[in-house]
Amino acid sequence: MSAAVNALGRVGIRPRLRRRELGLLVLVMVALTVGWASYVSFRDGHLELADTSALATYFVALLAIHALFVLSGRRMDEILFPTAALLAGISLIMMQRLPQDLVTQSVGGATLGLGQLQLFWILMGFAIMAAVAVLVRSDGWLRRYKYTWAAAGICLLLLVFVFGDVTGGARLTIHIGPISGQPSELLKVILVVFLAGYLAENRALLASASTRLGPLRLPPLPYLLPMLAMWGIALAIVIVQSDLGAALLYFLVFLALVYVATRRVSYVILGMGLFLAGGFVLYELVGRVQERIDIWINPWADAQGTGYQVIRALYAYGRGGILGTGIGAGLPQVGNVPSIPAIHTDFIFAGVAEELGMIGALAILGLYVVIAQRGFRIAALAIDDFRSLLATGLTLVIVVQAAIIAGGNLRVVPLTGITLPFVSYGGSSLLVNGAVIGLLLALSDRGVPPPVPGTHRGMRERIGRRARALGGRVESALS
Repeated sequence: MSAAVNALGRVGIRPRLRRRELGLLVLVMVALTVGWASYVSFRDGHLELADTSALATYFVALLAIHALFVLSGRRMDEILFPTAALLAGISLIMMQRLPQDLVTQSVGGATLGLGQLQLFWILMGFAIMAAVAVLVRSDGWLRRYKYTWAAAGICLLLLVFVFGDVTGGARLTIHIGPISGQPSELLKVILVVFLAGYLAENRALLASASTRLGPLRLPPLPYLLPMLAMWGIALAIVIVQSDLGAALLYFLVFLALVYVATRRVSYVILGMGLFLAGGFVLYELVGRVQERIDIWINPWADAQGTGYQVIRALYAYGRGGILGTGIGAGLPQVGNVPSIPAIHTDFIFAGVAEELGMIGALAILGLYVVIAQRGFRIAALAIDDFRSLLATGLTLVIVVQAAIIAGGNLRVVPLTGITLPFVSYGGSSLLVNGAVIGLLLALSDRGVPPPVPGTHRGMRERIGRRARALGGRVESALS
């Protein structure tokens, strides 16, 4: 064993055991196996596991990622990955259990159903997570080019506005050949990077109060305008595209980051005032906003039309009760019609709550609380303001999004068309959220990075210098 470790060390690899992560992954695999057995046994009428190829593939991927983390030798957080793995595993079982023709895609002459596609996107998302967690050793490429990242994100949204397809009343998706995606998912990370960089750089000036606006004291306006402009442009484009869920997510993350950076309650008061005023104007002018608010207030006013989804979700919660019907024993469809339209995307939380009950639904929310605790812990232990704000923003992206969609399913807030991270179907969401967890893992590393083997070091340094020079010129032009 020691000989193998010494051999790895000679090529720059210094393994570090991750016992807590491995133990949690074993528990995750046991829990998912029990859930799969419940689903298959109800479906077939007797206790069995049946075809476990999808679940086995998922378990092999989890263990392979764990082995990669061990070999990397990085001292990263050991709880975030198992937590995301459990959420994604629940999603995999639910997507296998739902009608497979909800989503189909032909690949190489074969037709893939909902469960197979979800497994593919989960594996791709976790591959991105692992790559980011292991390979990202420096945050300079993020903090140095904040304006460049923000401009690239806004350009993506403009492309969607011009060339995107309308889905569910919102212009969200862009198609490039056989590949489609939602750039608004990526923009939430890009905006967090920009806000973290700008707030870290100007934290002292933004925290000072030299301008009065009635009873409120604000920082010098020139230092506040660039941040408000970048946020406002992105928000305006999203509203024009009718992607209200992303708009609400951006606003809440923006407001929370500003408060964390400055600790000034006046910014929160001003932000909430602007939000309420803007919400009123949008309610009066934008039919989609008015429809969502009216459904939230009284879905029974049009029970067979606009309020149908929300009412069916409320019935699902009632059928689930405290303990749930059991995985596989819910009511995903009546005949060939799903009992809750968009159950695999917008209303997956209601589907899970029906089969796992109130206790299961609270457990799902508890997993997001775990992500919040680990993310904020990473932020608290960060070595500088940028890393702290970046970890905070990335954590908020997942946690706030989960709160918004769960609240919409429960009719606590108006329903918005965003996904439940790691649980809803959707390639763009799974890929981006995988990258978010990967960045949090990279930021959590408390050890000294192992030396990089020097075989191609000169070439890497030359490429890095040229990339930094190009990025510097772009950044100077934008700022």
